[in-house]
Amino acid sequence: MIDLSTTYLGLKLKTPLVPSASPLTQEFDNIKRLEEAGASAIVLHSVFEETPLKGTNEPASPFAALDRYLDLLRRAKESVRVPLIASLGGTSLKGWTEYARRLEQAGADALELNLYQVPSQADIAGSVLEDGYVEVVKAVRAAVKIPIAAKLTPFFTSMSNMTRRFEEAGANGLVLFNRFYQPDLNLDTMEIQPSVLLSTAQDLRVPLTWIGMLFGRVKVSLAGSSGVHSPEDALKLLLVGADVTMVCSVLLRHGISRLGDLESGLNGLMEKHRFKSVAEIKGKMSQIRSSDPTAFERAQYLNAVKGIERVVLTGCEAWRILSGDHS
Repeated sequence: MIDLSTTYLGLKLKTPLVPSASPLTQEFDNIKRLEEAGASAIVLHSVFEETPLKGTNEPASPFAALDRYLDLLRRAKESVRVPLIASLGGTSLKGWTEYARRLEQAGADALELNLYQVPSQADIAGSVLEDGYVEVVKAVRAAVKIPIAAKLTPFFTSMSNMTRRFEEAGANGLVLFNRFYQPDLNLDTMEIQPSVLLSTAQDLRVPLTWIGMLFGRVKVSLAGSSGVHSPEDALKLLLVGADVTMVCSVLLRHGISRLGDLESGLNGLMEKHRFKSVAEIKGKMSQIRSSDPTAFERAQYLNAVKGIERVVLTGCEAWRILSGDHS
């Protein structure tokens, strides 16, 4: 019997498969279906701090979206048994802390802080933005008692330093990584338009690398996010040290029932490799436990390039033989 149980943010989970924030988790019926399909915890869609509008389109409440979110959270808490993690995106310290308190009061088991910002002001230094992120975590930590996870961008200059700062600020976990959605151009209307590209298995490489390097060097929980499309993807993240593997795009593409396929497939892979539990394999192939620590760092770049060169040269040689070119 394979033991897939794990611990994330202090929460005991039956498997490491956690549906992440997405349109799927903004509907009550889908939340129920995700639990039935095997979700061990569910991250609700993100609620963002609202700016009160002026004029005829002003909503009845400046917190209309939050009120709807809280209603969904309360209703879901009454109906599902798995932990519910609220996802929050603020714009001010007051907004971050006030929303966090209300989410905690509504029954959230944990909070995921969606630290998503595209800095466009040239006069603001990166260090100022980093300090701001850390202050958000500190403020929310002081405002609530439930666990909090910081969902990060992969674009910090020194990721290791920032993860340590988030840990010191009170984060209980890190979600690696947030995905930025770049706009596209509509050449017919000559307008900028939103464009949502779902992840592919290739997107796994960035969280795989950083979780592998951070495991054993930080005490917080680590969640792998982006690129989990198969049982193999989930197993890879566990081997480098992830506590949970977030799942989103594969469910949007193939439906909620795919979650059960991922669990049964992960079970099969564990049996194939004679692994008995997630606890046994977690971090087994992380940098700190690797016989070749440089495999996670830039020193491995030369080996990768040489590998590509060998493939290209071998391919060219094969083509010359097949084409009869012996020059």
